[in-house]
Amino acid sequence: MADYSATRDRVEQYFDRSATKVWERLTSDAPVSRIRQTVREGRDKMRALMLGRLPSDLRGARVLDAGCGAGQMTAELAARGADVTAVDISPALVEIARARLPEALSQRVTFAAGDMTAAHHGSFDYVLAMDSLIYYGTPDIAAALDRFGARTREAVVFTVAPKTPFLMAFWTLGKAFPRADRSPTMVPHAFDTLHKATGGRLRQIDRVSRGFYISECLEYRP
Repeated sequence: MADYSATRDRVEQYFDRSATKVWERLTSDAPVSRIRQTVREGRDKMRALMLGRLPSDLRGARVLDAGCGAGQMTAELAARGADVTAVDISPALVEIARARLPEALSQRVTFAAGDMTAAHHGSFDYVLAMDSLIYYGTPDIAAALDRFGARTREAVVFTVAPKTPFLMAFWTLGKAFPRADRSPTMVPHAFDTLHKATGGRLRQIDRVSRGFYISECLEYRP
C-alpha cells in the first residue's frame, strides 16, 4: 500500500490545491482552449461508453462512482435510478459535485471525500472508475481492483492510459522534466500485463482518442 498511498496523496494535493478551478471549468459548459476542448470531448465520449456497460434502468442498484470528480457521472447514474456513492480524493471537487447535483436527485446520492477503495463505503452492484486509476502502476491497479471486486456483485468498469507511442513519449518526457505544478504523471499500461496481473479477469471494451485525451475502457469481473 505504500506506493498506492503516496500516489493517492499526490493526486489529492494536485486536484484539491492546484487544479480545482481548472477541472471545475473543464467539466462545465464554459469556453476552454482548443486543447482542453479535445479533453472535454474525449471525457464525454468515455463517460458515455462506460455508462453503456450498465443497464439503462438502475433502480434498486447500488453503484460506486470511484473518483467522481465534479459529478457528471454521478448525476447520470442517479438519473437512471441508481443509489450512488460518489467518492473522490479531493474534498473541493466533491463539494463542486454536490453543488451541481440537481435537487431532485439528491436523495439518491451519498458523497464522500477520501480513498475510493475503502471498505467502509459498502458493497455495490457496479463500480465505475473513470480516469481515477490512471496514475497508478500495475501492482496498485491490481490491488485496487481486488479491493473493489471483493465488494462488487457485477462488474468494475474503469479506464487506464494505454501504452501507445504518443503516451509513452509524454510519460518519458514527464519523468525526465518533472514540475511541481503539473498533474501527477499518468502511467501507460499494456492490456496483456494488466490482464495477467488481475488473474485473467479483464475484458477490453474500447479506446477513446480525441486530441490530447487518450484512454482505454476495461471491465473487471470479480
